[in-house]
Amino acid sequence: MELLVITGLSGAGKSQAVRVIEDMGYYCIDNIPPALIGRFFEVCAQTDGKLRKVAVVADARSGDFFYKLLEEVESIKATGVDVKILFLDCADEVLVRRYKETRRRHPLLDVAGSLEKAVAADRLILKPVKEQANYVIDTTLLSITQLKQRIIDIFADSASSFFQIDTLSFGFKYGIPVEADLVFDVRFLPNPFYIPELKHQTGLDQPVYDYVFGQKETGLYVQKLFDLLDFSVPYYKNEGKSQLVIGVGCTGGKHRSVAIAETLNRHFADQGLKAKVTHRDILKDR
Repeated sequence: MELLVITGLSGAGKSQAVRVIEDMGYYCIDNIPPALIGRFFEVCAQTDGKLRKVAVVADARSGDFFYKLLEEVESIKATGVDVKILFLDCADEVLVRRYKETRRRHPLLDVAGSLEKAVAADRLILKPVKEQANYVIDTTLLSITQLKQRIIDIFADSASSFFQIDTLSFGFKYGIPVEADLVFDVRFLPNPFYIPELKHQTGLDQPVYDYVFGQKETGLYVQKLFDLLDFSVPYYKNEGKSQLVIGVGCTGGKHRSVAIAETLNRHFADQGLKAKVTHRDILKDR
């Protein structure tokens, strides 16, 4: 059996995540006190294999009980159960805006005194859990559809059966993706944006791709990236990491970063690794 613990900041999208996970065949329980997770899993284990994948949501709504989460997870792991943690993150200002727009009440509002302080307190409480999470998804700039696709990409197969590399192109003008384990800045490369016939195309279009890789420095840089990643990726895998997120950023996230990310993704796929590429900002400002 598999146990997935879904947690993260209040307002970061856990409810949406649960819906997607449930559609993928997980039996889900929302807002469970951490101390009951082990007992709940024991009950599920007695169903003669009918419940093979189980997911629970635990967060600040549990109050003081939440501090037992990591202790409970380690206790369950000690029995040989495959336990993974999915953490949903989001920028503070976006969380505040979401709460104001939905008029929902933050679970820590009464204790903190203001919405801003409640969000900050939530982040502080969850910091140790985020550090232990197997997967971190930053929903700051993700639509519901994009969040759904990210989850599907991660959990379409058994999370314990593969090591996945997610290459993510982005624009520095829109912020560095929080979930990235490695970030590479390609803004030093010549920018197709300033070529009139290429400006409104993207790195997915052949003329832009050819322009980016027509520069001598691009080939040299990418080869050095290959060398670095071919050396380090096996160590990430052996360390037990299930997902490695590699961010490639240029100014707007439409030309150079897209072309480089596509190349990295093909490189990993050619090695037989499970690889996925996402272009976060490719449609911005259109």
